[in-house]
Amino acid sequence: MLRCLSGCVLLLLPLYQLLAQGCTAKGDRASTGDLPTQTAFWQQQLKFSRVRVALAGTGPVLAERLSARGLDPQRLELMFRLIKTNQELEVWARNQGAGAFLLLDRYPLAATSGRLGPKRRAGDRQVPEGFYEIDRFNPHSEYLLSLGLNYPNAADRSLGEPNPGGDIFIHGGAVTVGCLPITDAGIEEVYLLAVAARAAGQAVIPVHIFPFPLTEAELARRSASPHQSFWRGLMPGYAYFEHHHQPAGLAPLAVAGK
Repeated sequence: MLRCLSGCVLLLLPLYQLLAQGCTAKGDRASTGDLPTQTAFWQQQLKFSRVRVALAGTGPVLAERLSARGLDPQRLELMFRLIKTNQELEVWARNQGAGAFLLLDRYPLAATSGRLGPKRRAGDRQVPEGFYEIDRFNPHSEYLLSLGLNYPNAADRSLGEPNPGGDIFIHGGAVTVGCLPITDAGIEEVYLLAVAARAAGQAVIPVHIFPFPLTEAELARRSASPHQSFWRGLMPGYAYFEHHHQPAGLAPLAVAGK
């Protein structure tokens, strides 16, 4: 089995050589120079037919896109941002050691759920708002492939809701009760990019979710909302990224083993 998987990678290597190199598994703190560990994670991912199909189909396209933007898959770092009123997932990328992220692509949401405002309870159909990170790679999702968010995070749990819910994913398809569906074609690209970033050693892949552009003008338009105080609490993080094109608190080398 492993011989077959290795042969598959080697066959595809000339087309998107760097995308098919190594990944550090969730929870693995090996350094980016630990090639055997990185390779083992790719072998683990390639055991799943959906990952193999995605890699064969969209891998060359992603490799060309990264190359055109001067991005090295072996040094790739990502962050995701969603502004709900824009209804699209933004994928930002940079090379390790670089300061600013650049906008790599946008993926329109195939469906939306809930209203503007944070998620607080299981079953409220709300998409969370705040600062999250990818904590799961799911290659056998009900919606093709999916990337899990660490909702509820410490900030959510601090509110003391008895049942805040969970299982919020970026996934394929066009169905949602609080997740972020970006179609099957979209999730194939985003999933592979996330695998490549983890392969390069990125331990934390941030996901920022905002209701709308957090400016004074936009807040004034919604002055009657009960979420005003909460949204103002998100403003510094939103403004910092808008100004610096990197998330506050994420150093240029936020990499496993560094």
